[in-house]
Amino acid sequence: MTGAAAIAGAEALALFAGGIYLLVTSVTGHPDGLTQAVTGGVTLLALGVIPLIAARGLLRRRSWSRGPAVVTQLMALPVAWTLLQADSTAIPAGIVLAALAVTGLVLLFHPSTTRALNIRPRA
Repeated sequence: MTGAAAIAGAEALALFAGGIYLLVTSVTGHPDGLTQAVTGGVTLLALGVIPLIAARGLLRRRSWSRGPAVVTQLMALPVAWTLLQADSTAIPAGIVLAALAVTGLVLLFHPSTTRALNIRPRA
């Protein structure tokens, strides 16, 4: 469960870093569209809160935290696929993101995580 929390936390940090980068470059650089750059930065910062809260909940063994963590991993998969389709230096980032998302999903559905979160299978 600690591994799943670490992955969610790393994804939160990456989203925060991306959001800050977009905001800083929109102010200091020459973005194609200032409004679009600022909106993108704020959106990434807001999205970073979800895996951060999920990571905190996983560390505190809160059963509700698995849902947001799973959603975060599922949202990461199409982003990773898009990065893998790029013809640039984004491909290694896509590989890392895909590996993190799949690993996160495996850890979140592992029986020991389910037991630790006190999630019982429905009959």
